[in-house]
Amino acid sequence: MRLKDAADDFLRCRRIAVTGVSRHPDRHGSNVVYRRLRARGYEVFAVNPNADSVEGDVCFPSIASIDGGVDAVVIGTAPGRAEATVRECVELGIGKVWMHRSMGQGSVSGPAAVIGRSHGISVIAGGCPLMFEPAADAGHKLIRGCLALAHRLPA
Repeated sequence: MRLKDAADDFLRCRRIAVTGVSRHPDRHGSNVVYRRLRARGYEVFAVNPNADSVEGDVCFPSIASIDGGVDAVVIGTAPGRAEATVRECVELGIGKVWMHRSMGQGSVSGPAAVIGRSHGISVIAGGCPLMFEPAADAGHKLIRGCLALAHRLPA
């Protein structure tokens, strides 16, 4: 599946958990994703086992603790935590995962992607949901263009 098609499919989900949302939101990638999805009308859920609230909202210690579940997950934690998150998604039957990455390593974990895909999860390993409509903004579209020119967007 092409990246744009996978992104469109992911962003059709309305209930999305964002892991790694910080209590200290100053330009933290997960917080930016969380705020933008919320502003675009998504029902988003902050996940951080070390926080009770984030961005003025309830924060959940795990994806499993979210009442009613979610349709998709944005992983915004260190790559070493991505595997456990993907395994939780497998257990919960969540079919879509996006491992956030812009310029650096981000949250991408090759082993986590393999685990997810081997269990039928659509895994986007890199890039950012904010690079695609309806969540996009001009800055993220520019970053997407730069990453595309550098051949650094996920396949």
